[in-house]
Order: sequence, then structure tokens, then C-alpha cells
Amino acid sequence: MICCLSDAALATLLAEDVPHGDLTTEALGIGARPGAMTFSARGAMTLCGIEEAARLITLAGGMVEVFHASGAALAAGTVLLQAEGRADALHRAWKVSQTLIELASGIATRARALVDAAHAIDPTCVVATTRKTFPGTRALAAKAAKAGGASLHRLGLSETILVFAEHRAFLSPEERMAHLRDLKARCPERRIVTEVTTEEEALAAVIGGAEVLQLERFSPAQVEALSALLRTRRADDAVTLAVAGGVTLANIADYVRAGARVLVTSAPYLAPPCDVKVVLGPET
Repeated sequence: MICCLSDAALATLLAEDVPHGDLTTEALGIGARPGAMTFSARGAMTLCGIEEAARLITLAGGMVEVFHASGAALAAGTVLLQAEGRADALHRAWKVSQTLIELASGIATRARALVDAAHAIDPTCVVATTRKTFPGTRALAAKAAKAGGASLHRLGLSETILVFAEHRAFLSPEERMAHLRDLKARCPERRIVTEVTTEEEALAAVIGGAEVLQLERFSPAQVEALSALLRTRRADDAVTLAVAGGVTLANIADYVRAGARVLVTSAPYLAPPCDVKVVLGPET
């Protein structure tokens, strides 16, 4: 994978951590001394952010060699990268690049676990992450989700049609009757997705022309019942069931067994960071 963050964005990260120089390194007078730095995985992980980390080190003035790309499944002890350069350059890049890899790899590792759990039941289902990332981190979070094998549910409001109750609230009763088919006529190249919270809303949406039902906070039992009902009405081939809200590693397999084709989740974004070991010292 290539970097998803621009040099300008990466420079901002460096400036945030070192806004007015590295006081300790400068006061010790060691900045010009040659050094070396190695990153390695303390535990098993799905790697992400290594490209950004390498670029951060380069922008800080170091030279770096990368041994694995984002998306790689790595065992504990695997060396991720090695860098060399002046001590001040390595110290400047050290913590921000380490933290970036740890956080992004945490997301990627959790995404991979969710995908593996879902695909163990149905290899054709899709795990899709939401846009509920911490503000300002969406590009890296999206890269991490993809590195873990997940798809992107939607990155923003511009590229997909997803009708919520909050949209329907602004429609008149007459407009609601035909709003899904009207959307299809206006945007024929887009699939029409609508969120529903009850079986009754789901059936009305199917009749109205929905192509994807986003089942908000449905239990696996409720998904199974709706899936069976759609089969009896011969509508199951025309409608895709996507579950959203509360999909986790503990229940994702149950949702797949129940008939969900798309598993929409924010769970990877809440994963704990992976642990990256850093060895930084004089060049030998």
C-alpha cells in the first residue's frame, strides 16, 4: 500500500510533537551523533501505517528500510523497519511514527479478526467499516480497515445513498410513498440503501423499492426471521440485508448465520493499539 497521508499532513504530525525543537536532545549535545533505530512487533499483528512511519522518518532527516507492507500478517518479533541517521532526526521521528503504526495496526488487526470470523461462516459476506472515526483520522482509519481485509461502508455523504429516518422526517406522506423509487430514477447508477429499525419498516421499504436494507440494532434472531420472511415472499434475491449497530467479534458469526450479507461495524476503530518495540541508540 502507498501512503494515504500527504507529506504536508505528516509534517503537521512532526510539528505537533516537536514544535520548537527537541529540548532534551539539544541540551545533551548529541543531535549530530550517528544513530540507528529498529521497529519490531511485540505481538502478532496485521500491520498498517508502516509507509507513513517510514515517510515520517525520512521527512525528519533519517534513512529507512522497510521490510513489510501494510496488510501483512506478522508474528511476534518480526522486524518492521530499520532506520539510521543523526540522533536528532531519529528522536524527532521516533514516537510519532511508532504511535501511528501501533494505532493503525490495532484497527487493522481487529478488522482482520472480524473478517476472518465472518468468512469462516460465509466467505462471500462483506465486513464494512463505518465513517464513525475520530475526527481528522478518517484517511488512516480507512487504510487500516482495508489493510485488515474490510470494505468501506461509506467514507462520507457524497458517494452513497443511504436514507435514514431523519431524512424521511422531512418528506410529506405522499413523498414517502415513492421516495425510494424516485431516488433510483434520479441516481440510476447507485444502489438505494435505507435504514430500518423494525420488520414492518423493512417490508415497507422492500415494497417501496429498496435494494439494501440496513437493519439498525436488529438481533441475530430478528435478522433470521426477516430473512425467512423475505424468502417466503421471494424477495430475498432482490434485497441485500446489511446489519449495523452493535456488530462485534462476539456476535458477527451469529449475524452471518442469520442471513446478513453485509456486516457494518465501527468495532475496529475501538481496538486497542498493537505494541511496537523500538530500539534506538548509537550506530554500531
